Amino acid sequence: MIIFHRLWATMESRGISMYQLREKCGIDSKTIRRLRANENIETKTLDKLCSALHCNLDDIAEYKES
Repeated sequence: MIIFHRLWATMESRGISMYQLREKCGIDSKTIRRLRANENIETKTLDKLCSALHCNLDDIAEYKES
């Protein structure tokens, strides 16, 4: 299972609000809900998030065995 708790910490450390993230990435509220629920998202969304936050994938996501 991929979890996104690191995303919220990375956003906070960079002073990025949810609104700013949505604007920078061009993602909608449905995608934000999916991230909060640790549901599947497209790899292009992960790419957009890393690009907008200037970070690596491991700064926003973590693999946990289910």
